[in-house]
Amino acid sequence: MLPAEPRSLLGWLVIGFLAGWLAGLLTRGRGFGCLGNVAIGLLGAVVGGYLFQLLGVRGPAGFLGSLLVALVGAGVLLLVVNLMRR
Repeated sequence: MLPAEPRSLLGWLVIGFLAGWLAGLLTRGRGFGCLGNVAIGLLGAVVGGYLFQLLGVRGPAGFLGSLLVALVGAGVLLLVVNLMRR
């Protein structure tokens, strides 16, 4: 479901942090703090991988491709969470 890159826990944490931070910026700063954004980013990677697979789209490969998939998923997840909080 998830892209093959990166292959280490540290790599996924870096991608989770970056995706959560970028998604928090894109949703006008309505993030959940540093650790919350990392959690959103990691869950977003799973959501993004699932969405890309569901739509039949093969995500780009490599670190930037994984970041893009995680960012899309984190953005969707943040939008849903923010809608539920209202």
